[in-house]
Amino acid sequence: MNPGDGQGYDTDERYGGAGQTRTRLPGDDEAYDTTRRSMRPSRSLITVVGVVVLLIAAIAFANQGGSPDTPSDARGPAPSETAPTGTRPVDTTTSGIPTNHPRTKQGAESAAANYAVALGSAEMFNEARRSEILEAVIVPSEVQRFRESLDKAYSKSFLQNLGLKEDGTSPEGFTFVSRTTPIGTADTKYADSTATVSVWCSGLLGMAGETSTNPVTNSWFTITMELRWVDGDWKIFNHSQKEGPAPVPSDERAATSEEIAKAVEGYGGLTYAR
Repeated sequence: MNPGDGQGYDTDERYGGAGQTRTRLPGDDEAYDTTRRSMRPSRSLITVVGVVVLLIAAIAFANQGGSPDTPSDARGPAPSETAPTGTRPVDTTTSGIPTNHPRTKQGAESAAANYAVALGSAEMFNEARRSEILEAVIVPSEVQRFRESLDKAYSKSFLQNLGLKEDGTSPEGFTFVSRTTPIGTADTKYADSTATVSVWCSGLLGMAGETSTNPVTNSWFTITMELRWVDGDWKIFNHSQKEGPAPVPSDERAATSEEIAKAVEGYGGLTYAR
């Protein structure tokens, strides 16, 4: 979290927590008279023809000959770099955070995504819980440095400005929201024991409550983590964050404070895997 920009925080650029509009086209059925409508093929006929065409195409594809020596262009395009790898997520946790990621490029990207979630959570606003999170995701030799920087960032005045108590909890009748959702990851550098991974994220931050002066808002940002392979897992050595890329806001109705509170309490988090 970034006390300075709402979602995510900046500690000397080393660390951070962080409608479509449907258009009705001319030519609706109501605009046609009986004569014109009768000349159009029935919808059921169009559906049947479409199914037959797809079935013929499927049969032709299935009957194609081939061998391991078939040229790559005959097998179709190669998978996109942004497509899921199919690698299963980790099934172990430390302090509630996914850990023991594989020592691979995909493992480093998965670790970065999972750590972005932890660092952008509401738990980071509690000093004791924040310390546990740092010990789980930061290179051991750097934990104290991050802890000192973040203790200053999460000052009493900062918590007060957000409407929180000194221990980082919400006042009665309010729900504090701080949640980070990774949209995707990009590996910019990878070696056997080091990796640099960028995580594009969407974040929520604010206080849900009828009289809240800090309503929950959405932000977009990109976190870049320098990772090291330490003690059987990827850990954060350095961290930086920048705004965007942000899509054009939709014209959807903003949810009420009650709806936001129920959504945050009712929808749990996920474990991410690249």
